[in-house]
Amino acid sequence: MAGDHKIKVLIVDDIAETRENIRKLLQFEPDIDVVAMARTGREALQLAKETKPNVILMDINMPDMDGIQATRLIVRDLPSAQIVMVSVQQDTDYLRQAMLAGARDFLSKPPSADELINTIRRLGEISRDNERKQAAVAVEAVSTTGGKRTGVDGKIITVFSPKGGAGCTTLATNLAIALQNENTKVVLVDANIQFGSINVFLSLKSKYSLVNIGSQAEDLDENFVQSMLTAHASGIKVLLGPPTPEEAELVVGAQLRKLLEELRRQFNFVIVDLASVLREQELTALEVADRVVLIATPEIPSLANTKKFFDLSEKLEYPKEKVLLILNRMDKRWGITPQSIEDSLKHPIKAQIPFDDKTVVTSINNGQPFISTARNSPLAQGVLDLAQKLRDEFAPKETQQEKKAPTKPRSLFDRR
Repeated sequence: MAGDHKIKVLIVDDIAETRENIRKLLQFEPDIDVVAMARTGREALQLAKETKPNVILMDINMPDMDGIQATRLIVRDLPSAQIVMVSVQQDTDYLRQAMLAGARDFLSKPPSADELINTIRRLGEISRDNERKQAAVAVEAVSTTGGKRTGVDGKIITVFSPKGGAGCTTLATNLAIALQNENTKVVLVDANIQFGSINVFLSLKSKYSLVNIGSQAEDLDENFVQSMLTAHASGIKVLLGPPTPEEAELVVGAQLRKLLEELRRQFNFVIVDLASVLREQELTALEVADRVVLIATPEIPSLANTKKFFDLSEKLEYPKEKVLLILNRMDKRWGITPQSIEDSLKHPIKAQIPFDDKTVVTSINNGQPFISTARNSPLAQGVLDLAQKLRDEFAPKETQQEKKAPTKPRSLFDRR
């Protein structure tokens, strides 16, 4: 059989005897070629790039980088490579981590000859089929786009309030679900990097968060980003914030910018929940946003801070249509009318969300957004109205206008 048609295999194990035993076991198979053997995870990364194997036999416990981390990085760079975890570890948590990292199968060490060879052949065929598909897609991309990277061209919507406790997380989670449908892909990003709580609002758990993105920010691709996201029952995808406040410093503005730009290529709407502060991370998210959903409540301190933000947005040269004023927790009993708020702030109110603390608190405590459990309530209807207005803003009729290159807004860090 010609060498080009053989299944290329990379063996990764820190024990030389194990590597050699597997190599000897495979050397008599005419359709299998062991192209390299690695002792560590980092060595596996390098050899995988050089040899481009179809199948990688990966040990879990190794010096310098374990097999799960190595798997995640290899899958990112070589999506056609099929990785088989071969380990003495039988813990179900190892199996779950391996699958989340991108492994396609899990064999107990030492595997039987038949089991190992059959697995390699099965995954080798999948790998070669993926290579053929990738080649076809690449040819089509070059012929139709001149080789330029294409994507969904989604819209980034940041949800922000200059006053804490205004309901940003409540609105962000429910707005994301309101925008989601069979034709619209939505991702929700918890960028409240110190005290994010979207995991509580949606009753989600994940070992991955914004922190995991940081070290890979320069080489993000669809497979890696998707592996970091958590699926919610509503259909949206979620990227959770750092699990502890001290890990917030690991998320920097430049990394957040690259992440959001990559997400906009994969989703129609990227909803970003921000903290009520203006650090590098928040300013970055506001700058790259297509729209800023600015939350105010009918209280003097909130309205005063909202006016300050509008003043700042003018200094940063944000287009007027970029910032959408949303009045949350509106109730006639408060004594402040929407008209008086518009007159004071000199900005129109884009949407009003009525006051209904009972529904909100119940939904938060149950981890079930009210947009799903109380969809006919005035509260949910207010969010649905906002969602429709956002859809209308980015309807196809505006496509040509949006293609005009916008003037880059100033940054707070500019020294002009």
